[in-house]
Amino acid sequence: MAVIFKSRLRAVSSSIVILITLAACSTPSQNTTTTSPAEPLTNDGPILAAWVVMGEQGQAQARAITTASECPELSQDGVSKRMQLRAGAASIAQRKTVSSAADSKASLFEVNSCEADLQASVKTASIAGRVLPLPKALPQKIIVIGDTGCRLQKGSNYFQECNDAAKWAFAQVAKTAASFQPDLVIHVGDYHYRENACSPGNSSCASSPWGYGWDTWRADFFTPAAALLAAAPWVVVRGNHESCGRAGQGWWRFMDPRPLQAGRDCNREADDLQGDYSAPYAIPLGTMGGQSAQLIVFDSAKVPGQILEKTSSAYQIYSAQLQAADQLAEQAQFSIFMNHHPILGFAPAFTPGNPALQDLMQQSHPERLFPPKVQATLAGHVHLFEAITFASDHPSQFVAGNGGSSLDQALPNQIPAGATPYAKAAVAHFSNSNQAGFMTMERVGANWKMQAWDQHGKPLTSCLMQDGKTTCKSAL
Repeated sequence: MAVIFKSRLRAVSSSIVILITLAACSTPSQNTTTTSPAEPLTNDGPILAAWVVMGEQGQAQARAITTASECPELSQDGVSKRMQLRAGAASIAQRKTVSSAADSKASLFEVNSCEADLQASVKTASIAGRVLPLPKALPQKIIVIGDTGCRLQKGSNYFQECNDAAKWAFAQVAKTAASFQPDLVIHVGDYHYRENACSPGNSSCASSPWGYGWDTWRADFFTPAAALLAAAPWVVVRGNHESCGRAGQGWWRFMDPRPLQAGRDCNREADDLQGDYSAPYAIPLGTMGGQSAQLIVFDSAKVPGQILEKTSSAYQIYSAQLQAADQLAEQAQFSIFMNHHPILGFAPAFTPGNPALQDLMQQSHPERLFPPKVQATLAGHVHLFEAITFASDHPSQFVAGNGGSSLDQALPNQIPAGATPYAKAAVAHFSNSNQAGFMTMERVGANWKMQAWDQHGKPLTSCLMQDGKTTCKSAL
């Protein structure tokens, strides 16, 4: 499984264009106003998905995917207004991907993606009769999942059993997580894994859609995630499987909370230097127990598995973005830094955390890597659950990469002598599991309780973050 893990690490193309594109204009929208009530949703109606995504500074946005020729109406407190078109139905010409040309194809998006901001004071909201979950000013129970798609990858000759719910457990994970009635859901990246066609004669994944179009996004994410999409607003972190050479087109059409911009949509390889990077942003979690808290979302989709050349544009981009994340950390007393690649986590065989990010972060924080107000960090990428605390002054690292995709081999909870995810960090506690499942973060005053659960809701590990210290114990 370590070979599969290594295949996830991709070399990064470089540019500083992203620093300019953030200010570009969004695509033209279609928007009309009406006061007529929304029509009820039927099973065979045109709305294929409806959910809420959280964006910069906590701006909530309603999203919908529809087969209708125009966007549906969003009703907020009884007043209806047609949603804006984010991305229209289109067939995108075949482009270079991580697979060979023979194992790639054009991306067909036979659906419209629609969006509309939710008012900060809204009490009720619905799309075509489907009630939307609304954000809470003080979310107290948060679900964390990651690495959820079903892996179909010819390059590694790995074809997961997508047709067997026991072997690809994401639907069960989502259903169980939804039953916890969360206030917020965080996905730490890698939503889409069906890159290539199922191998001939393989009944475990026969007839599965593949490639990067809507049919695959629907099978790999939107259908199995339906219960959890309806349960709470989502915070979405981008993974390496959503880079432009992979499922970046769908990432920008459906997932990212920022405006979709021409040239930043991953449709053409020539524009990937815009589409593969995006600036960090913060989502406030309010104040409890006299402590303000927030999430910091960092896009590490194109971070490589080796140290970047300091003269490269990628190094300059990430340096600037990490400085921006440092500034965001000053907005709250307690920050949770979220990206896809574990910085203070272990990869299979106790390989240390991501070397590129560690090298970059040492420039500003040689010892700790993170600014002082970052007290915890969330990631995926490694297909395990991991909880790591430190005797040294480093944020607790949690890895929630066990959401349903092909699982890595579990590591011994007794780590080898001297093993550490970062040379200047002293591990106090390490536990891990390769059972499919999810994680919860529950806030009680100024304290946080972090727990790992399997796909059926059985507890795996419990941690308490209190007075600047984290203590963990296994439930197994």
